[in-house]
Amino acid sequence: MIPRTVYEEEHELFRGSVRKFLETEAAPYHAQWEKDGQVDRALWTKAGEQGFLSPSVAEEYGGVGVDFRYNAIVDEECGRSGLTGIGWGLHSDIAVPYIERYGSEAQKQKYLPKCVTGEIIMAIAMTEPAAGSDLQGIKTTAVKDGDDYIINGSKTFITNGQLADLVIVVAKTDPSAGAKGISLFLLEAGTPGFSKGTNLEKVGLKAQDTSELFFQDVRVSKDQLLGEEGMGFIYMMQDLPQERLNVSILAIACAEAILEQTIAYVKERNAFGKTVATFQNTQFKLAELETQVSAARVFLDRCLELHIEHKFDSVMAAKAKLLTTDLQCKVVDECLQLHGGYGFMWEYPVARAFADSRVQRIYAGTNEVMKLIIGRDLLK
Repeated sequence: MIPRTVYEEEHELFRGSVRKFLETEAAPYHAQWEKDGQVDRALWTKAGEQGFLSPSVAEEYGGVGVDFRYNAIVDEECGRSGLTGIGWGLHSDIAVPYIERYGSEAQKQKYLPKCVTGEIIMAIAMTEPAAGSDLQGIKTTAVKDGDDYIINGSKTFITNGQLADLVIVVAKTDPSAGAKGISLFLLEAGTPGFSKGTNLEKVGLKAQDTSELFFQDVRVSKDQLLGEEGMGFIYMMQDLPQERLNVSILAIACAEAILEQTIAYVKERNAFGKTVATFQNTQFKLAELETQVSAARVFLDRCLELHIEHKFDSVMAAKAKLLTTDLQCKVVDECLQLHGGYGFMWEYPVARAFADSRVQRIYAGTNEVMKLIIGRDLLK
């Protein structure tokens, strides 16, 4: 691999702490969490004690106030370890930043310290049964009633949905205004009329709790409006690049790890009286994958640098997600093939990665939508 320059010594020290924590507190239990359909909540509070949750939150709200590279390291280590049940990325990289950027001072004081400690687990409720990548097509409404809003509707495929204590709900406050009629609300678990459906059974990400959420005449005060009314769609568009960077970071970390494991496997596995590594097909496949992953890593590190410099835009984010998630799926598929029949056994990391990786091309905006964003920019 080409030496990485995006991180400095203090970042690598932090990486060592994260890796050790995951090896002792998460890896031994992940298989059981896959059976349970969610991770142990205690993992969140333990991570909070170590400063692994939302490290970019300012010190005045209980965080460390560091840049996004620390978030990226946590993402990389989770991806490298195949610990796909841990919803820290959704919490730290996607949900919490909405409060940091758009929340009132009262909201920041109330929620951010507990988000850092793991006492509050966050989710963001965008997707609906009939509205995925098309966020303007949502049907959930928030109708003003005096100083309150009354929310009705439902959401689906919500990461951290079962464990979430605080959910950012995307709703239409003015259905006739299109994108300008969408607003965001902070909704606490236990609010009357707010209920969680059963934990959804998925092809992969089996330890990640994913739920339907239902809102029936849920009354929230105007103080729970996040940011300004009617600005929700703009807020989401502004924050999507970081979400897509999170997905890309997980993609390449997974691809690198599975490729490394496969190289070790083919050196040991025998077929026709010799190791699989001696076959020309094996060498050609691995050479192709290694070259593509190396190139993608350099590109992604540059994207991370641009993000730190506040120069990472929506088009570059679309390119990163398209490139890295397509490559992740290709790498995992080819590596599974090199494992032969054992690659189809759940006990092998490559089998789990095969199941877990497929959704990467769907959420945070499908890769078809990424192509639309890139294509429109080219032809504008």
